Amino acid sequence: MGKARILTVDDDPDILDVLKLTLSERYEVFQAQNGQEGLDLARAKSPNLVICDYKMPIMDGFQFCQSLKKDILMQHIPIIMLTGKGEVKDKVGGINAGADDYMVKPFEPEELLARIHMLLRRTERSLDANPLSHLPGNVSIMEEFQKRIDSNTNFAVGYADLDKFKAYNDKYGFEHGDSVIRETARVLIKAVREKGGMDAFLGHVGGDDFVFVADDEKTDAICQKIIEEFDKISPTFYNEEDRKNGFILAKDRQNNEVRIGLLSISVGIVSSASQKITHIAQIGEIGAELKKYAKSLEGSVYVRNKRKN
Repeated sequence: MGKARILTVDDDPDILDVLKLTLSERYEVFQAQNGQEGLDLARAKSPNLVICDYKMPIMDGFQFCQSLKKDILMQHIPIIMLTGKGEVKDKVGGINAGADDYMVKPFEPEELLARIHMLLRRTERSLDANPLSHLPGNVSIMEEFQKRIDSNTNFAVGYADLDKFKAYNDKYGFEHGDSVIRETARVLIKAVREKGGMDAFLGHVGGDDFVFVADDEKTDAICQKIIEEFDKISPTFYNEEDRKNGFILAKDRQNNEVRIGLLSISVGIVSSASQKITHIAQIGEIGAELKKYAKSLEGSVYVRNKRKN
């Protein structure tokens, strides 16, 4: 991965020089001398972070922040506002305009670097996070897979998703469906934390698809806990009549009315103890096969890959 791009905006050439000297070893740096020039450069270069002065000609820091945060393609970019010593109005104005952090001039280079690192990490996580569950998304999931492969230790990846979820969504609507996904996330978080330990990882691929990664010997306990907790709450997602019946009525592809059982959860476990895992795509291929098989079985279940090399 290349260096993160940082845009610095200040009308003081000395401050720009200090910023470039401080940042250029770790980051790719672009510089502008006023807010309008900074805005044009932000649109052209798509920086990962902006450092901008509050008091500038043509367009000041307040106007610059407001304009950047109004642009749907740039509103996620974190901004560090530079203010004069004791200028409380500048700090408040910058924060009200959308600045994510501020520093008082003159600043300590090491503190600035620490704040930049923090904001870049926070932004990366928030952009990758699933908006519904706030769990890590696909980028983080792929990174975790690669980390485990590189570690040369036995690990397992669990692919979990809900059975009969489309029929539930069709009857109860997306608002109730979203609630089910959030509650499923809570079940998974609890099981992975309790049974997987501090090193376990949980991500949200999207929709009703989740992934967890843990030491191989802890995976069965995680799956058992997931199934136990999910089957407890599954009936609560339904109205009294459907809960009592144990099914909902839905239409199949031929438009025939069919009975669809209550929501259950299926988990496919890809274990490096059973089969040597050498690349990320291999995990996805085996996981898709196992999950398909698990979903063909009745009720909440988990299955493991049993193939040996």
